[in-house]
Amino acid sequence: MQRAYATSTRVLSVLILVAGLAMIVSTLARGGGALALGLVLGVAFVLVGAARLWLAGQARPGGDQE
Repeated sequence: MQRAYATSTRVLSVLILVAGLAMIVSTLARGGGALALGLVLGVAFVLVGAARLWLAGQARPGGDQE
């Protein structure tokens, strides 16, 4: 069960990161500027997705069980 949770966390993190990249590319392709909403939200999504991936990699293999 723990393995499925860790895998789903990583998959969701990658999906969030890819969605952010798609938002950035779409905004720039449509001529959005540096403070366009799509660009700002896209950067936020990329940062959140990358942070989740990094944190998932830092988790102990056994979880918080003592």
